[in-house]
Amino acid sequence: MVFLGLRLAEGGLTRPHEAGVGVCPSKIWGSSAAEAESLRCGGWTADAKVGTLGPSVNPALGVDGVFVMVGASVTAVLESHDPATGALVGSVPLTVPEDLPALMSRARQAQAAWAALSLEERREQILRAAPLFAERAASMGSLLSSEMGKPVREAVGEVRSCGAGLEADLDEMVQALTPEVLEDGRTRTVLYRDPLGVCAAITPWNFPVAMPHWLVIPALMAGNAVLLKPSEETPLCGQAYADVLCEVLPPGLLQVVHGADELGRALVASDVDLIAFTGSRDAGAHILGAASTALKRVILELGGKDPLIVLADADVDQAAKFAVRNSFRNAGQVCVSTERIYVHESLADAFEEAVVARASQWVQGPGTQEGVQVGPMVNARQRDHVVNQIDSAVAAGARVLHGGDGHEGNFVVPTVLSGLDHSMDILNTETFGPVACIVRVGSDDEAVRLANDTPYGLGAVVFGSDPDRAAAVARRLEAGMVGINRGVGGAAGSPWVGAKQSGFGFHSGRDGHRQFAQARIISSHQSSPGA
Repeated sequence: MVFLGLRLAEGGLTRPHEAGVGVCPSKIWGSSAAEAESLRCGGWTADAKVGTLGPSVNPALGVDGVFVMVGASVTAVLESHDPATGALVGSVPLTVPEDLPALMSRARQAQAAWAALSLEERREQILRAAPLFAERAASMGSLLSSEMGKPVREAVGEVRSCGAGLEADLDEMVQALTPEVLEDGRTRTVLYRDPLGVCAAITPWNFPVAMPHWLVIPALMAGNAVLLKPSEETPLCGQAYADVLCEVLPPGLLQVVHGADELGRALVASDVDLIAFTGSRDAGAHILGAASTALKRVILELGGKDPLIVLADADVDQAAKFAVRNSFRNAGQVCVSTERIYVHESLADAFEEAVVARASQWVQGPGTQEGVQVGPMVNARQRDHVVNQIDSAVAAGARVLHGGDGHEGNFVVPTVLSGLDHSMDILNTETFGPVACIVRVGSDDEAVRLANDTPYGLGAVVFGSDPDRAAAVARRLEAGMVGINRGVGGAAGSPWVGAKQSGFGFHSGRDGHRQFAQARIISSHQSSPGA
């Protein structure tokens, strides 16, 4: 399907009847030519023309059957295709850089009123979106699976989690942002955490609903307006996510802009106050450099090359189970996927056998098919990158224990490699694909040295039976998040944080939420008792 977005003379793209986003959204108002003959959109009155949508409309997007063309010119569109089949899933209108000043002006107008609300008032407005995510989990999950390739069960779960955890997340943010009173007997200081202004949230394609959620909600709760730029690989998912929130938020507070690198650079260079980004290390470095000229606030979650260390006393079966799942989940397209496995040589044979046995059970296919566990790469470029890494490693002497060839279309067959060393690109450059890379080591010291031999430092995992030994190894790893006999995610309230070149700032948890706000103190003389 093709959505036609229109750019008005005043600048910006209109959302009929509620103007909640910066482009013509996935919900198009109007049900007949007569109703749409003339309408007012976001404060503009314009003549309208009506056209009928084609049969390829995805019902998950809630289109009413008519699109409205408003104003002078139709924009170019950004098409989105199913990575498993190549079929067109839908399209959105591109936002051009020239539209950003008008969108920014609108965001600042909306932000002023939003910032004047109390934390509880913001919480109550945002919380109204929770049941909407639950109601649309199946339709949005189906869209996500078609657009990105993720198995549909995981896709539905991703959407559902946004609603299920929203109340607890908002409560945590209220607590994190509530003013604190500090007194030392002479001075009374109130520490406020005030809005920064307008936040640019630039999000990736691998979790195209959860990643916007992780950045947009804390930015809003801190009193900011948000310009959301979802990945050009998954624009429909980003738009569908924003549509839910725009139903409960004031117009203009959350706006979506669609485009690729040119728009991203223009957004970073625009008059935003905070840039929150999740994506590659190279893109993050560019954003940090571009933002530095105006000293803009930046929160960057970047790539990883996560190691798994399997100690000599580890439970082989449990370690193998984790290794396979964390290497193949979401086709390896997870920032904290296991990309390097260092296993003690005393149990390496048994571990490799267990990994191969489990890997052979994983079912690959289009994510929209029930029972599929491994979908496609998001696009041909990513598929070629992963296959080239595999082929290069094999040419350099790596052994293929499972998979390794037979890749068709955008699919990469889940692969297990052994006999690797750090001269190979696959142990140095982020893979982001379904490949388990096994390296044998002779000691804990060797495992730690190799695990830390990387510019990345997002996550790491240690498997071992002796808690003290495993904890000692974990404390030596140069990662922001380390799991022992489990994944890297922490308890409720923990930040999501990368070390080294995997992050600049962080988000989630009390301290992460505070990075979306400006700390400000107001101090006065403290009255003495009885004075």
